[in-house]
Amino acid sequence: MGEFAQFIPILLIFGLMYFLIILPQNRERAAHEALLASLTKDDRVVTQGGLFGKIVSVAAETVVLEIAEKTRVTLEKKFVARRIEPGQGN
Repeated sequence: MGEFAQFIPILLIFGLMYFLIILPQNRERAAHEALLASLTKDDRVVTQGGLFGKIVSVAAETVVLEIAEKTRVTLEKKFVARRIEPGQGN
């Protein structure tokens, strides 16, 4: 029991790290993947770079955003940070 007792603090640290760091990151990643899977035309979104825009088209790995009248940019889906709900933000 003496040799095992010295590993208990290390196991507790790993357990704490799992609950404070790894588990929340996994939940956040899963929520972001669900957001990306649910993107549709006419959704208003914000990119990780801070661009606000409306989705014009969605492909497997990319989206086309209209960021101003007749100004469109193509970017990878993974760079969409969040969806803007009606009445929120820009």
